[in-house]
Amino acid sequence: MKWLYSGWAVVFTICLLTAVKISDPYALQSLRLQTFDALQSLDEPKDSKEVAIINIGEKSLQQWGQWPWPRQNFAQLIHDIRQNNAGMIGMTVMFPEADRFGGDEVLASWLKGNGIVLSQTPSTRGVRSSGPHIGTGTIGPTNPTQSLLEWPNLVTNIPILEEQAEGIGVLASAPQPDLVTRTYPLAITVNEKIYPSFAIEMLRTFTQKPSYMLKTSEIGIQEFAVPPFDPIVTQPDGTAYIRFNNVFKEHEYIDISSLPDLTGKFVIIGVTAEGVQNPVPTPKGLMYPQQIQGHMLQNFIDGSNIQRNELSALYELLGALLGMILIGIAVYKLPLLWTAPISMVILGSEAYASVWFYTNHLVLMDATFPVISGFLVFTQSAFNNFYKQYKLRQQIKGQFGTYISPDYVDMIVKDPSLMQLGGQRKEMSFMFADIVGFTPISETYMKKDDPEGLVELINSFLDKMTKIVLANGGTIDKYMGDCIMAFWNAPIPCENHAEMAVKTAIEIELLGDELEKEMEKLGLPRVKFGTGVNTGTCIVGNMGSEARLDYSVVGDAVNLGARLEAETRKQDTPILISEFTYMQLTDIACSKLDEVTVKGKEEPVKIYAPLINNKIRKLYK
Repeated sequence: MKWLYSGWAVVFTICLLTAVKISDPYALQSLRLQTFDALQSLDEPKDSKEVAIINIGEKSLQQWGQWPWPRQNFAQLIHDIRQNNAGMIGMTVMFPEADRFGGDEVLASWLKGNGIVLSQTPSTRGVRSSGPHIGTGTIGPTNPTQSLLEWPNLVTNIPILEEQAEGIGVLASAPQPDLVTRTYPLAITVNEKIYPSFAIEMLRTFTQKPSYMLKTSEIGIQEFAVPPFDPIVTQPDGTAYIRFNNVFKEHEYIDISSLPDLTGKFVIIGVTAEGVQNPVPTPKGLMYPQQIQGHMLQNFIDGSNIQRNELSALYELLGALLGMILIGIAVYKLPLLWTAPISMVILGSEAYASVWFYTNHLVLMDATFPVISGFLVFTQSAFNNFYKQYKLRQQIKGQFGTYISPDYVDMIVKDPSLMQLGGQRKEMSFMFADIVGFTPISETYMKKDDPEGLVELINSFLDKMTKIVLANGGTIDKYMGDCIMAFWNAPIPCENHAEMAVKTAIEIELLGDELEKEMEKLGLPRVKFGTGVNTGTCIVGNMGSEARLDYSVVGDAVNLGARLEAETRKQDTPILISEFTYMQLTDIACSKLDEVTVKGKEEPVKIYAPLINNKIRKLYK
């Protein structure tokens, strides 16, 4: 499962999020719609100057009797509204059945010539339907009936009333998945005939236009127009978002004295009496049909309808993809200290873009998906980056934990740039330290048939030697039987590497003095060490295979260090250093011994012995 922590995981995350956006599950829709609701909260309430609402409420029923009213009551209501100089009248109240009091003709007479728009409602039942009252103009390559919301039938008013009405509009709803009304169909189809919405029909009736215009594209409806009003941008199914920012003058009808001056206004009549008409949820709370139609009508008159067309989702997806890619690149290329604020800026910019588009252009752009997707990519990328750093730290600890000082390991873990795991040419100092005369000691243990004790003793020597190396900033390269190889100036830089290597050799030699009494107790001879130190240029880095790597050194300078360790027996001196090491010493006194030609070298090498307590020690004493 290593791929979960790689860059492919980020690519997979981006592809998955893109697929989620395209499939648009309910959870994503719900978040998007709530975001749109939040955007509408930014709107300043605006008094409606063109639209007024007359409600039939509880007081109206107390005055005029129980519901349903006789048609004479509605005739009186229309009369009173006309007396107050209303420009247009629309009724969200329907009259599907004949009046039991025989007042249909009276109401019909008041409908005729008074600019009254009646309403119809879609139905799934097999009730009667009527044909369109007006023609439909279409601009575009597709038939709008293929895109508009379709209903099997309509609930209509009785013919005598519809025949006298100036216009008839449909009260069709288009609730969102959470059952909140945010959009409204501007037209629907029934039996392949187009029926305009109530608000659209009021505009058309007001303008006295013989038709309204639909603009289509390959993917559906683009615009709905009632000249001379500005076209209304729609979604592909012919629905439009409602902007609920209007404050209407609402009055409950009692008599003519209860009505305000309605000069030139669009007046919408509806019922608010309890049990007669149920309100529906909207982003701004519960509203009745007449209030929803009032908002739509005012939006169309002002040209302030909210826009969200077929390109909006594409722009959102492209914006989200750009944000995800930028965040992914930032996390991989920059330190976390920078990527976190940069990612927050990117996410904040996407959220701000949504607010800017709405407040400046009334365009709904979803900030939910870009922000959530960007945050998920940031989280995934940051986790991947953290995991890689974690693996690098584990690799460093695994490679160097037993070979260099724990303090140095911690330094490398905190700042891996202190070391280079690749090969590099570097001047370094090398030390080879061997236990001299170990054969008698091993024979003693073999006579005792105690190989475990022998191994334990060797390990105790190597452990003490290792601690000395690590304490002086050296790196253990390898153990070769009872010999230890160490080097300085890698992976941690060490300016006085020659000095530290020789110091380490001296301390290992003095270790024999410390162990002398312990060896006597065991009945063993004094432990002796032969140590060679050289300084020179070599290649250092990870060496081995993909399965196993070792941080090691190669080069002629390394070989010379090993040759000097072997030369200690011939020179009867526990520590030998080369002239190359000697030239870099400042605080350690040495004595020149000889010039020797070691194996693999044509030119003789000057060798020196460091003074211990102001004298040269002998190996065999």
